[in-house]
Amino acid sequence: MTARAHPAPGAAPPGRILRVGGVPLHVLREGAGPVCVLSGGLGLSWFDWDSVIPLLTPYRTVVRFDRPGYGFSAPPVTAPTATAEAERIRQVLDALGLPGPCTVVGHALAGFHAEAFARLYPERTAALLLVDASVEEAPRPPMASGPRTAAAWALASVLTAAAVPYALGPTGRRLLWTATTLDGRDPAPAALVRRTYRTGRMLRATLLENIRYQDMAAEILELRTRRPLPAVPVTVLAAYDGSGSRRALYWLRRQLGLANALGARFKIVTPAGHLIMIDRPRAVASALLDLGTPLGRART
Repeated sequence: MTARAHPAPGAAPPGRILRVGGVPLHVLREGAGPVCVLSGGLGLSWFDWDSVIPLLTPYRTVVRFDRPGYGFSAPPVTAPTATAEAERIRQVLDALGLPGPCTVVGHALAGFHAEAFARLYPERTAALLLVDASVEEAPRPPMASGPRTAAAWALASVLTAAAVPYALGPTGRRLLWTATTLDGRDPAPAALVRRTYRTGRMLRATLLENIRYQDMAAEILELRTRRPLPAVPVTVLAAYDGSGSRRALYWLRRQLGLANALGARFKIVTPAGHLIMIDRPRAVASALLDLGTPLGRART
């Protein structure tokens, strides 16, 4: 199935359902060549990379997967951590029989996961690309993560029982697109959005990742003190809408700070909203391919 083809309502998912870490995950493998794995931010699914995929598959084996609760994956059974998500990426690659080094790409919150993967599995990392990744210079997780996680779990159950995700899930996605893309247009088919966003598992996954965000940020800072990045190419892509606003320029400074902390190449993509892969897919594909590996076919 091509990147732009989507399942009809009620049809089987386009990828494979693989049991990874005890959870059935929806996983897609496309293209040929050196391996790259793409992981989206909070509340995103496999199809949010669709515009990038045709630009990569002639040169790369591209792996996408839905984290637990997202897309067509089963609901989460534990609260997320950066270390566990890095392990999930490793397990997905192992399940696909891809043991060699790969380029790992993380957007927004998944930037924590991608960086953790590179630090914890340096022998499996060929390059690292962070796409408008989350930045927390001094994270302060609220105390008692256990009760916070339990509260998020209970809230998800209550809201699901009240059919809130069924009624408001697609609306929430539309609001997100309005705020994080240049034209506010969601290219995903409405039927697919309804099928994947009207679910309690999506709501639960989003709430759990949100409630554990500061914990994961603190986890990354701790990893930086004891697990150095491997000597591989690293690029930080920062979205800039071109507005010149104080908020936009402040975000660029924070992204530059992230690049400096990682010794990474820093690139500004403009005009673009936070969902760079939607607004500027060619910029994302170019940044990934420019990281380069000696095994890839030359681009034409």
